[in-house]
Amino acid sequence: MKDLRAGLFVAQPASAPALNEKDTSMKRSIGLRTAQVLAMSTVVVALTALTACSSDDDSSDNSTASSAQAPSDAFPGKAASGDPVKIGFISAEGGSAISQPETREAAEAVTKYANENFAGIGGRPIELVSCKQQEEPVSARDCANQMVEQKVSAVVVPVAGLGNIIAPIIVDAGIPYVVAQGSSVPELTSPGAYSLTASSNSTQAMAAYAAENGIKKVTAYSIDVPAAIGALQAVGQPAFQANGTDLKIVPIPLGTPDATPQVSAGLENDPEAVIVFGDSTVCTSVIKALTTLASTAEKWTAISCAAPEVVDAVGSGLDNTKIFSSADTVSDNSEAVLYRDVMKKYSPKTPTESNAVVGYQAMLGLVRATQAVAGTDTSPAAINTAIKTATDVVTPAGNGLTFTCNGQAIAGYQSVCSNGLIILTMKDGKQTDPQNVFIKAPNS
Repeated sequence: MKDLRAGLFVAQPASAPALNEKDTSMKRSIGLRTAQVLAMSTVVVALTALTACSSDDDSSDNSTASSAQAPSDAFPGKAASGDPVKIGFISAEGGSAISQPETREAAEAVTKYANENFAGIGGRPIELVSCKQQEEPVSARDCANQMVEQKVSAVVVPVAGLGNIIAPIIVDAGIPYVVAQGSSVPELTSPGAYSLTASSNSTQAMAAYAAENGIKKVTAYSIDVPAAIGALQAVGQPAFQANGTDLKIVPIPLGTPDATPQVSAGLENDPEAVIVFGDSTVCTSVIKALTTLASTAEKWTAISCAAPEVVDAVGSGLDNTKIFSSADTVSDNSEAVLYRDVMKKYSPKTPTESNAVVGYQAMLGLVRATQAVAGTDTSPAAINTAIKTATDVVTPAGNGLTFTCNGQAIAGYQSVCSNGLIILTMKDGKQTDPQNVFIKAPNS
């Protein structure tokens, strides 16, 4: 595997759409214009991450035919003892549109794994305090308040569309907030919040990849909601332009069964690559149209377009598509093998190809970042200090990526702990050949 590195300019346009989020505390840490750009740039992440794996298919054998092995020290058998330390976990679960119980199941698996092998946190067993929010404001706020009332030492969230509601309540209470895939301004910029992966910056990573590969023309087909289109306009186009690439944006209305007219219009300037952002319906209709029109442009997308229903619908149309992701669960990399082994041992019925890995990354990321916690002090302050001072922590299922939560990973995003993403290539309906791409500031 190789690392792909390229410069990135994080754009701050002269005129940005109005900021929808009302958390005035954010304005103290970042300028309003930056906040506007950040808010727009994360919407695509929330849309794609939350729709990526909402399939009702609960079948899984959690197995692999690979002969690769997890790290030799992955199961040391060092058990936790004493009074438990409460760690909160908020999942998007039970809603009418979004329900991802697999993220909670993965966090429960990691809890058992850590308690049996890494002495939990500070030698004490982890007690997971779970709350299910339905991706609507009332339940999101209720879960956040429950965490404060329960006096948890940290709160872990895999991914949430309402992080702008949840995160401020948690961090204002002095409790560390750990999210695998931040998708709101508070999650990406608040002191005390830690977004372990760079998934919120997938568009910027695509711009970096385009520059690395000399690609000069790209068309983005995006679900047609104002925030998603605005994010591409406010952040995507300037980022691509800074790297010498022209980005054309083509909106695709939600629920479009046949996007051939829109896709055809987007191919008029002969792009060398196309981006597809949206739910499984948009992914399916756009990729089918690209196949019908015999497009030779390279296809890039987020994990939503690798969902089982998309694979089943488009077949070989997904071959060679580049998936920009925060996790590798399929390769022979030792971290991918460990993910499969942990899930097979502690949660064998949870589909490993689903969004479970996001819960796994968030929970195991917290465990790894707090290994420096010593003695019986597992207070929020002690855990916060441990996370802030840990360096080069191995990202779970991260294909060799690491995270350091010192506010330096990506300029303007002080809570993002990594500047790396993983690119996987679709072959025969499967994600293969993970490669890392890094978002880097110019002249760094």
